[in-house]
Amino acid sequence: MFMMNLKRRALLGAAAIVAVAALTQPASAITPAEIKARGKLIVGIQGDNPPWGFVTSAGKQDGFDADMGTLFAKELGVEVEFVPLEVNNRIPALTSGRVDVLFATMAMLPDRAKAIQFSKPYNANAIVLIGPKDKTIKTNEDMANLTISVAKGAAQDTQVTKNAPASATIRRYDGDAASVQALVSGQAEALGGNIFYLDRVEKAVPGKFENKLEFQKLYNGAGTRLGEKEINVALNTFIDKIKANGELKKIYDKWMKVPLPEFPASLDGIPFTAN
Repeated sequence: MFMMNLKRRALLGAAAIVAVAALTQPASAITPAEIKARGKLIVGIQGDNPPWGFVTSAGKQDGFDADMGTLFAKELGVEVEFVPLEVNNRIPALTSGRVDVLFATMAMLPDRAKAIQFSKPYNANAIVLIGPKDKTIKTNEDMANLTISVAKGAAQDTQVTKNAPASATIRRYDGDAASVQALVSGQAEALGGNIFYLDRVEKAVPGKFENKLEFQKLYNGAGTRLGEKEINVALNTFIDKIKANGELKKIYDKWMKVPLPEFPASLDGIPFTAN
């Protein structure tokens, strides 16, 4: 009986390992032809991070990245379906096959380029610290003893953690909206964000805060799975097209309200072309 129980446990253990392995296997590659045959492009997007991605009161996904996803689906001749994602869920949703592509405020960083394939950049941004107008914050040392809110796992989390003195308290929240609310409600004295966060803060508490420090200039790209050459080519062709025909400028004028930037031909450690 003892030996039978050992064998049974071994078989159950092996089955569990197989099941976990199956769940963690990366999704198989998808091509534009397969998306066209399905008739639908599934886009991962941030659900609560205006002006990039947010849900309207009517339940419609909107914003800069929503317009990008809609245009790319139109280029492929299919419908678009949006899957709203939190910051930490973006890459897992892609690599597991839950979505086909990320238009999700994906800052192009070398570490991320090891996990996903970036397209050419289509948006520019900067990671900043937002703080009270009446407080002097001109250097990293001026963040000493501050309580700073950030979206957990986002580029601003990395930069604030890297630059803030040890005496600063960094509070990490699940998503952009929660980190902004922490500042607005007084749970935090400063906020790690990007250059477009201030508009949201200003609407909630007019005249109180301003951009203080700039940590990092960034570019955003669309994300696909590593090795997916055909969809990467389709995305880069699409981005080149909307840069040339003025469609990208229209979206920029609509949502970013700043001049369309010059985009780099390359970024260190971040290939735009799938191998």
